[in-house]
Amino acid sequence: MNSVTHSIDVDVPVATAYDRWSRFESFPHFMSGVRQVETLGGGHSRWLTELGGVHREFEARITEQRAGKSLAWESVGGDLFHSGTVTFDELTKSCTRITVTIDWQPDGLVEKAAGALGLDNVQVLVDLERFKEWVEGSEGSEGSDQALPEPRAVQV
Repeated sequence: MNSVTHSIDVDVPVATAYDRWSRFESFPHFMSGVRQVETLGGGHSRWLTELGGVHREFEARITEQRAGKSLAWESVGGDLFHSGTVTFDELTKSCTRITVTIDWQPDGLVEKAAGALGLDNVQVLVDLERFKEWVEGSEGSEGSDQALPEPRAVQV
């Protein structure tokens, strides 16, 4: 099992950071590899991803949600198990620290090589930087569907 943990400080209030992160359909705007997310209801969502040429479709379910504080999830079915947490800590009224922890079981040569080379760590860091750019800019503002330029995935 691989585990990745990274934090980033974003210059928005904690309520804004939490609200924007919890809009899963927006993930393709800032998270490379995520092509589509569909909210299914009841804390479930369907994800379409592509990383390193590997396409996956899976469902995830929210296992814990504390409004403005944290989200936890795990995959349901599919051929790749992963789970994680995201926490939101108020540093000041206008600055929030977001900490992401992802646990996943690599499957196949490409994913095992990426994990061994630490590319999963790099990818999470890149995606957090993109979230920061997105949420601090007009793209992440209320009601905006505008995307950042096409994300660049870390390649193996």
